[in-house]
Amino acid sequence: MAEKYNASNIAIDQVLNFIKSGEIAIPEIQRPFVWKPKQVRDLIDSLYAGYPTGYLIISQSPNMKLKDGSFGEGKKIMIDGQQRVTAMMTSIMGMEVINSDFEKKRIKISFNPLAVNEDEIFKVQDNAILKDKKWITDIADVFKSDFKRGSFVTSYCNANPEMNDDRLHDILDNLIGIKNRQIGVITLDRELTLDEVTEIFIRINSQGAKLNQSDFAMSKIAANTKYGGNMLRKAIDYFSHLAVQPDWYSEMIKDKEFMESTFAAKIKWLKDDKEDIFDPGYGDILRVAFMYNFGRGKMKDLVSLLGGRDFETRDYKEEIAEASFEKLTEGVLTFMNDFHFSNFVLALKSAGFISEKIINSQMTLDFAYTLYLILNNNDQIDKTQIKHYVSKWYVFTTLTSRYITSPETMMDLDIRRISEKGFLDYFREMEEAFLSDNFWNVGLVQDLETSAINSPFFNVFLAAQVHGSDNSLMMNGTKVRDLITTIGDVHHIFPKKYLQNSGITEKSKYNQIANYTYLDTQTNISVGEKSPKEYFSILFDQCQTKILKYGNITDIEILKDNLKANCIPENIITMNMNDYETFLLERRKLMAKKIRDYYYSL
Repeated sequence: MAEKYNASNIAIDQVLNFIKSGEIAIPEIQRPFVWKPKQVRDLIDSLYAGYPTGYLIISQSPNMKLKDGSFGEGKKIMIDGQQRVTAMMTSIMGMEVINSDFEKKRIKISFNPLAVNEDEIFKVQDNAILKDKKWITDIADVFKSDFKRGSFVTSYCNANPEMNDDRLHDILDNLIGIKNRQIGVITLDRELTLDEVTEIFIRINSQGAKLNQSDFAMSKIAANTKYGGNMLRKAIDYFSHLAVQPDWYSEMIKDKEFMESTFAAKIKWLKDDKEDIFDPGYGDILRVAFMYNFGRGKMKDLVSLLGGRDFETRDYKEEIAEASFEKLTEGVLTFMNDFHFSNFVLALKSAGFISEKIINSQMTLDFAYTLYLILNNNDQIDKTQIKHYVSKWYVFTTLTSRYITSPETMMDLDIRRISEKGFLDYFREMEEAFLSDNFWNVGLVQDLETSAINSPFFNVFLAAQVHGSDNSLMMNGTKVRDLITTIGDVHHIFPKKYLQNSGITEKSKYNQIANYTYLDTQTNISVGEKSPKEYFSILFDQCQTKILKYGNITDIEILKDNLKANCIPENIITMNMNDYETFLLERRKLMAKKIRDYYYSL
């Protein structure tokens, strides 16, 4: 491992000058600075005290072959440590940073030379400090090359008689000495392949957070100014933010440079978007754009292509990097298209996936959206059938957990097979291979034997109920859809307290998803701790007496339809504690059958 990187200590002043001159690129410098002012203060305090502050990690891009045949030196990119360095640049060098409101501002750190014992030495500048003569209100003034130290010392000591000249000179030496503090720098060897750099990147991180290929790709994108990568990164970030928080648009428009770019108009529609079914992060946007426009599924390939890698000759060419940035930009713009995005969400909703509550795999969503874009660009596919195919594929890949283990490998395979065989033939082949009678009658029944409330199989069951416009249990008129999208929640058919009182105290036993149903809260309260035999008998009786005890059903045929829609066996009226396991197995079979019927109805 020693040959793959060089660890050294460099003076902070030298690091900052490297960055100021552009010798080292900070991808994050054009992004909102996410540290709070107190974190900046704490960093300066640690540097002053001589405490370690972690390593900076520098990646040296491979040399790229230029159009004239010569080789150009790749940019050095800081892939970890951006926030710490940006904090030092604003507090020590006096540079403005873009804050969370996308306003350029300074974070000013004040210093108290008279601090003793428990007094704070550093503080974030505020109005009280500006009025207090013992504080140096902005330490950046002290670090300026034209700082008049002698006159400052005289002036400060006159205003604070308890301080003498010699003592203040010593204190200033310590403060200014911050720029000479050594900080650890790990420089990755330039001879490393991009695959090796990626592997090191996702393993080494001074904050302990595991990074991935999407992080690395985003760093490379943001550091690129030649092919518009820095603005592309902004667009990706802003789209992700607006998707979650549409009201944030009023803050985004403060970024005048971005608002003048071609991306601004493309994402404006998000300010009115209220859907939360698919709120993509930057990794999702990159993944979909890459799969759609490059026909590949492994993000490390994107990192290589952005670096200019020729997969055939295994060297690096500027023209490949240029073309890759252009293709990625096209893919991102296609991803962001209002018509595409909105119709994809409609495809999910038409299949019953009406809430983020019942969507549990972002990878599965990513591929489904990629498929939508691929089919929309395919002249051989009936455009009126695209949403049908996409929703069915989404359910198929959810039920088979296709993108849960080794997702990138499976995505890469599926993209290539769809390209080679055509989607319809490939899909038929996949259904024949995976959706046998044994899957529906045995495998899926076994998959439903779980206590995981976010189980993909339970989510598909709920989607089937939404798709079928099913009423919730014991209710006529209150739909499962209504309870999922409002304040409804899942409740136990065999009440939890009833099971616990009967000796079943393990969560994995009483929290089986086959014991779950969406139920009106008031109805659930009315049922309380009663056995199914007791409260379902009353429910059947009220169809005769017309006196409501549970829910609002007073017709026996409507009640039977309601039980069927919720996969409750009719002999529930006879069931007590001794029948619990029998009930679970029977309901799993009914749920599996409902899912099967739903799938083939799509």
